[in-house]
Amino acid sequence: MKLTLNGKSVDVRAAGDTPLLWVLRDELGLTGTKFGCGLGLCGACTVHLGGEAVRSCQTPVSAAAGLPIVTIEGLAANAAHLHPVQQAWIEKDVVQCGYCQSGQIMSAAALLGKQARPTDAQIDEALAGNICRCGTYERVRAGVHRAAELAAAKGGK
Repeated sequence: MKLTLNGKSVDVRAAGDTPLLWVLRDELGLTGTKFGCGLGLCGACTVHLGGEAVRSCQTPVSAAAGLPIVTIEGLAANAAHLHPVQQAWIEKDVVQCGYCQSGQIMSAAALLGKQARPTDAQIDEALAGNICRCGTYERVRAGVHRAAELAAAKGGK
């Protein structure tokens, strides 16, 4: 099966019903997408599929065929040009333990792709399915607001 992953075409040999998470981590070596609960409830495995934030632990790899997949490794143009959410996370010191953060970042980036200046309520709703054991929710919200400012300054949405 051929996938479009982080802007590149890749071939995978997994069965169609294999969760996308395991293809990303085990077959392709992209370990930034985390396994959390395996039930699609915690958000640690969030990636973008066709521009939408999805739980890769519950998405069969066959559902990804023909759609662009973006993981945390592909969110930034390169290390010198971080995505506004990644830059904001650094500036606002959002991360504590960091385990959930790739999923938080991917969900935040998807939100900002649709809503340039989200309210607190919109942020809370969009990231409600992303669980942070450390309770950094206030910093996450501040990070999303800062990312919106950075994107606007770059001429983004």
